[in-house]
Amino acid sequence: MTGTAPPAASRALDGTITIEIGELPISLRTTDPEFRALLARRYSSFVRAGTVLRTPSGPQNEKRAVVEFDLNLTPPGPVADQAIQARCEDGQWHISRGDFRAAFDLRTRRGHLTVATNPYAVDTMLRVVHSILLAPAGGLLLHASGGIRHGRGLLFSGISGAGKTTMARLAPPDVQLLTDEVSYLRRERSVFQVYGTPFSGELGIQGENVSAPLSAIYLIEHGPANRRERVPEAEAVRRLMRNILFFAREKCLVAEVFSTVCDLVRQVPVERLEFLPDARVWETIE
Repeated sequence: MTGTAPPAASRALDGTITIEIGELPISLRTTDPEFRALLARRYSSFVRAGTVLRTPSGPQNEKRAVVEFDLNLTPPGPVADQAIQARCEDGQWHISRGDFRAAFDLRTRRGHLTVATNPYAVDTMLRVVHSILLAPAGGLLLHASGGIRHGRGLLFSGISGAGKTTMARLAPPDVQLLTDEVSYLRRERSVFQVYGTPFSGELGIQGENVSAPLSAIYLIEHGPANRRERVPEAEAVRRLMRNILFFAREKCLVAEVFSTVCDLVRQVPVERLEFLPDARVWETIE
């Protein structure tokens, strides 16, 4: 699926809304139609029909959700604890922050979520769950903006203020924006594929629900001129590890993430990109 969008989404009829990012669907079931509509607007092109119709012959939808959450809504309020906690006990994951608590079991694909009635808490929960799902599958979430141009996936990674949003804002009209904040990578056979995400940063807009093979990663920083240079593999691993979104401390999963980054830098060029904040920088990476 290179630069192509999935079929048009529709809302499930049983109170379930399914958000599919990186071809991994996660279903949220709520009896509150207003919150369901809020999620549908927030995730728009990443929403698809997600009802799992349980019949004697099994689920009837085209792709069962990786995890199905039953939602319990609480009134919005201040986030007393901003720290994200993620741990696994006896095969069940527990994730929490001040505005949500979630638990799920990948063996049963079921979970429950108590969440404040705002989409930002759901946004954080989805990022954490996807980071856990991706780790053993050779994928990861990376602080990076990105786009697809001429069928090539390009990522621009850096710390806050390095220019991720600037690179997205300066993108030429023929670039399909994947994200200006959080990039989504999955290894498919021997190729790393990059996907659009609804996780937005300063631009406040979600990426397109498209994907392409990843062709290059640029470690960006502002400078007096537009120039680029190849980064040695060991340095590339160290710098990318600093920008990965991963919240669990389980040693086996941390090792999986590290192994994925090592494979990534062996397969995909990583370059340092120093740039001026104008559109000519995109000519530098052609």
